[in-house]
Amino acid sequence: MIDLRRLEALVAVHRTGSVSAAATELHYGQPTISHHLRRLEAETGAVLLQRAGRGVRLTAEGLLLARRGEEILGLLARAEAELAAATSLQAGRVRLASFPSGAATLVPEALALLATRHPGIELELTEAEPPEAFELLRAGAVDLALTFAYPDQPEPDQITSVPVLDDPLHLVVPTGEEPAPDLGGYAGRAWVTGCERCRRELLALCADAGFTPAIAFASDDYVAVQSLVAAGLGVTVLPGLALRAHQHPGVVPRRLDAHRRIQLSTYGAPPRPAAVDAVAAALTEVSAAR
Repeated sequence: MIDLRRLEALVAVHRTGSVSAAATELHYGQPTISHHLRRLEAETGAVLLQRAGRGVRLTAEGLLLARRGEEILGLLARAEAELAAATSLQAGRVRLASFPSGAATLVPEALALLATRHPGIELELTEAEPPEAFELLRAGAVDLALTFAYPDQPEPDQITSVPVLDDPLHLVVPTGEEPAPDLGGYAGRAWVTGCERCRRELLALCADAGFTPAIAFASDDYVAVQSLVAAGLGVTVLPGLALRAHQHPGVVPRRLDAHRRIQLSTYGAPPRPAAVDAVAAALTEVSAAR
């Protein structure tokens, strides 16, 4: 493998025209430059310089390597500059996945906060329910995910999640109907449910209330769920963020003594890139403000 310091010496000789000028440019002694050039020839097995008196000139092989060396050193300098900008939060790109109601509420506020603090950071948003978001994290397709979990739901393997908010659950009934004091009052009603995780939580809550709900409709779209309730086709349980993102005028919510956990999820353990930490910090701050 070619040593970058020796390649840099050859490029400097090509650019300046002499060993002494290359030494001055690189702030080395002339013997050091000569040593690097001899070692480079030994490593490559090629004659790179022709010596004539006190001067040198590059051979065809030397010119070939010097020109490629300029490209290599230029790309390395660019990579270092980009990395420095990302580390100092002057630039960077973060790929974020979020469940729909989080994307409609917490994410826009976090982006606005991020734009004032770190305007150089770009965020790419993908809407995904937690199971899909975890797969995207494992595949390296996203860097960070805003997810949710209900009590007693285990974390997937190799996923690290940090809670940022308890999102209360609400019983949702049609307008004009007085909500019953507990879920047991709806044992004989039709129910509308959401995603698979939400469905499991609904079944658990109803089991605690002593009945199994008769599920008439299921939809991942919380707007559609509320429309079904407003039309008198059932009742449902929805989290607070879903109601904050959109509340149908034809429904009435009542807060339950239950919640889901909103969390920031990453693959593996810290440390994380600085830009990812900056996005996580913004999401944590807007969640705390809730």
